Amino acid sequence: MSRFDGKVAIITGAASGIGKEIALRFAAEGGTPVIADLKLDAADAAAREIKANGSDALAVGMDVADEAAVEKGIADTMTKYGRIDVLVSNAGIQIVKPIVEFPFADWKRLLAVHLDGAFLTTRACLKHMYAAKSGSIVYTGSVHSKLASVLRAPYVTAKHGLVGLCRLVAKEGAPYNVRANVVCPGFVRTPLVDELIPEQAEKLGISEEEVIKQVMLKDTVDGEFTTTEDVAEAVLFFAGFKTNALTGQSLVVSHGWFME
Repeated sequence: MSRFDGKVAIITGAASGIGKEIALRFAAEGGTPVIADLKLDAADAAAREIKANGSDALAVGMDVADEAAVEKGIADTMTKYGRIDVLVSNAGIQIVKPIVEFPFADWKRLLAVHLDGAFLTTRACLKHMYAAKSGSIVYTGSVHSKLASVLRAPYVTAKHGLVGLCRLVAKEGAPYNVRANVVCPGFVRTPLVDELIPEQAEKLGISEEEVIKQVMLKDTVDGEFTTTEDVAEAVLFFAGFKTNALTGQSLVVSHGWFME
């Protein structure tokens, strides 16, 4: 018996990158992933890939910063499966600029995706988890949940905020056997990071190779990117943990970039 047999997980931002890897791994261990993504076509493609491997999956279009879209996606999941065992709040965007040049609209947009999205999906899922007296919520934080790097004012702020939200959910959810955790990856070579490399090179006036070696990976122990597999392993560890012993805790997955 696999550890997620019969379990349903909603994973936001799961059409690509870290979220897709989590969905693939969840399905491989017996679970049914719900691929919630702004890009419905890409979510459908990911769901078809999972079904081709013999597992069930559902694709839902979801702008996590839109209350109605979140409520509809959760309702559609309940209609189809009648349960939500795991929420992985993973959807995110990145915008890099010095804080003195940061447009307020970009600040608000990034916080909306990361923080409003985490709040809205958490609130919608908790109602069903409370009723079932069981559930796990895992937030995709970042090493930037623990420290700051230049050019990322709203991202650092949002990722720090997820740690606070997680701790609150851990306390409020405990009477209902609902756990909350944060996984904090270092730099993962996703499309988001691939877009970031040339942007940072331009902002900092250095080459793309220097961005990778001197900015992104300079404090790792081995000069290696964190992989989507690394992150998925940590997420599933929390999602499958049997007791409240680790609730409210965060785990850094960064090849030694940040240690605690």
